[in-house]
Amino acid sequence: MEIKNRIWMNGNLEWYAYIDDAEVFLGSREVPTPLEEGDKWTNMYGDVFQVIDGAITLVERVEPPQRYW
Repeated sequence: MEIKNRIWMNGNLEWYAYIDDAEVFLGSREVPTPLEEGDKWTNMYGDVFQVIDGAITLVERVEPPQRYW
């Protein structure tokens, strides 16, 4: 499957993508690799993403997940 979004990882191992001409933070360890159709994840800010028809889409915003140190 080919992802339609342009995605990249920076030096801090954080994933980014262009979604509707906006640069969006996808997450770091939360992002499933390799990306497959139907994959769904929540980043540290509570943004929920899903791969639908080969494109990463922002599905909803929820309460950020609890972080344990």
